[in-house]
Amino acid sequence: MAARSKARKRALDVLFASELRDESPVTALERAVEEGEGPTNPYTAELVRGVVEHQARIDEVLTTYAEGWTLARMPAVDRNVLRIGVFELLWADDVPDAVAVSEAMALVRDLSTDESPQFVNGVLGSVVRNKPTLV
Repeated sequence: MAARSKARKRALDVLFASELRDESPVTALERAVEEGEGPTNPYTAELVRGVVEHQARIDEVLTTYAEGWTLARMPAVDRNVLRIGVFELLWADDVPDAVAVSEAMALVRDLSTDESPQFVNGVLGSVVRNKPTLV
């Protein structure tokens, strides 16, 4: 597994755990580092901090393009993978759109429901198509 793929998986772990514990993702990230479980790749911290920094806009975009689904109704894995994906699509200039979508698909294929890849692909595809109007 490539370094950035591992970083995305670890960022997902941090975001997911922070939701379960009802704590800030940055707090969860810092705790993981303090406990020696922290990310070894700086891209993990970049993703977590980026999602937190832009979360209001990310969630607004997801609410717009996740037709028929509220954020609260989405599986937690899907919601957090989508947040990472939207962050990469809109603010990570060094990540090609196709890579951001492909990586998100790989995460949900491995970690979520059978319907999740199609759902995530649809939402992120809509974001890619409308990207010029979203930033």
